[in-house]
Amino acid sequence: MIDKIEQEEFRVLARKYRPQVFDDLIGQETLVRTLTNAITNNRIAHAYLLTGVRGVGKTTTARIIAMSLNCEDRMQEKCEPCAKCDSCVSIREDRNLDVIEMDAASKTGVDDIREIIDNVKYKPVNSKYKIFIIDEVPMLSKNAFNALLKTLEEPPAHVKFIFATTEVKKIPITIISRCQRFDLHRIATTVLTSHLMNLAKTTDTIDGIGNTVYNIPYKVEFEVPSSLGGVGVSNLAYTAFVYLDLNAVFEENKEFPMPDWN
Repeated sequence: MIDKIEQEEFRVLARKYRPQVFDDLIGQETLVRTLTNAITNNRIAHAYLLTGVRGVGKTTTARIIAMSLNCEDRMQEKCEPCAKCDSCVSIREDRNLDVIEMDAASKTGVDDIREIIDNVKYKPVNSKYKIFIIDEVPMLSKNAFNALLKTLEEPPAHVKFIFATTEVKKIPITIISRCQRFDLHRIATTVLTSHLMNLAKTTDTIDGIGNTVYNIPYKVEFEVPSSLGGVGVSNLAYTAFVYLDLNAVFEENKEFPMPDWN
């Protein structure tokens, strides 16, 4: 009975359909092409900086990079992680000892960075690289950035850093200049709508969604996880939600045309 409950455990669509390989990323063709060439040719930077508005895939991309670099079954001439080996599964489940994720919004001080500095000198436990993913990196204090700088300039060969942020202007130029930067773009309306339609066809949560899916990208400002949240609710409830809330959104934001409600 317990096994059955575990198998039927509900997961929101944003988690259920989170990209696991580079091919799953939508709207970021330049980033995917550059990373593909870098990984297949073994020209991997020691630090990456992923920037962009919320919901474009910064943290997801960071995890895919980590999976690709540490994948046990990845073919040398390819960049895609297998997503099935122990390393890939443990990274996806956030229990890999060699991939350390840190939220800089809650760990902003020098002592938090000192833990990383003390940790980089040790070899990976089970993987090829020890990878540090730091989300919302601008939240680090000035002293924390200064403490990280020396390690970022000359990291050990087994260490990689991946930074993610929505506010790149708040990062010191000394940090930016030592990273390979990727600007993730806002997802185009047609691309996001097509993505939602394809996912809706694979689920039984919505039937005959029509214009509702078209309206979702506008409501969530073209953010992929929130878009999937919109697909995950019932058609009737969401239609009412969109109709009542979107009018207020478009009154404040004239950048996007008002959708046709009829």
